[in-house]
Amino acid sequence: MMRVDLDQPADLTLWPGDPPSRMADSRSFPTLRAALAAAAEAIDERNAKPWIITQSGDILAPNWIRAHTAMVGPH
Repeated sequence: MMRVDLDQPADLTLWPGDPPSRMADSRSFPTLRAALAAAAEAIDERNAKPWIITQSGDILAPNWIRAHTAMVGPH
């Protein structure tokens, strides 16, 4: 399992879950914890496909994000 620093800055990109997926929404967050919380909310509310890039260069794919949303608590 990859260890990540939840307090490092991270960029979240949300791709629409329903085709066509031509436009993505990107935002920067002060912490990975905040990006994960926003990603979990987007998955639940908009069926989005989130991707996160951390300040250290880790690229977190949608399946990793779904599996690790418990790190940020209930959403």
